[in-house]
Amino acid sequence: MKLTLRHALMSGRIDRIAIALSGLCVAHCFATAVILGLLASAGGIFESPLFHEAGLMLAILLGAVALGHGALVHGYMMPAAVGSLGLGVMAGALTMDHGLQESVYTLIGVGILALGHDLNHRAGR
Repeated sequence: MKLTLRHALMSGRIDRIAIALSGLCVAHCFATAVILGLLASAGGIFESPLFHEAGLMLAILLGAVALGHGALVHGYMMPAAVGSLGLGVMAGALTMDHGLQESVYTLIGVGILALGHDLNHRAGR
C-alpha cells in the first residue's frame, strides 16, 4: 500500500503519530528535568535549548497540519480549537529562558495539544 501524506491524514495516522510524539515529549521533559538533571555530565546533552526548540518546532508544525486537515475533513472545530490552544502555549514556551518555567509551560501545552489530537482522531471515525 502506497503511503502518501493524503492517506496518512485521511486515516488519522498523522494524529496517532502526533499523539505518540506528544508522549515522547512528556517523557523527554520528565527525564531531562528529573533524571538527567541529577546527572550533570549527561544532562547537558539533552537539556540543550537547540534540542528542545527543534522538537517543539516539529511538534507545532505537525500539530497544525493534522488539526487543520481534520477540521477541513470532518468539519468539527473543537479539536482544532483545543489543539490550537496547546500549540499557542507551546509556542509561548519557546520565548522563555530554558528552565523549569519553560518545561512546565511546554508540558501543559503538549498535554492540551495531545487532547486536541485525540479529539481530532475521534471525530474522524
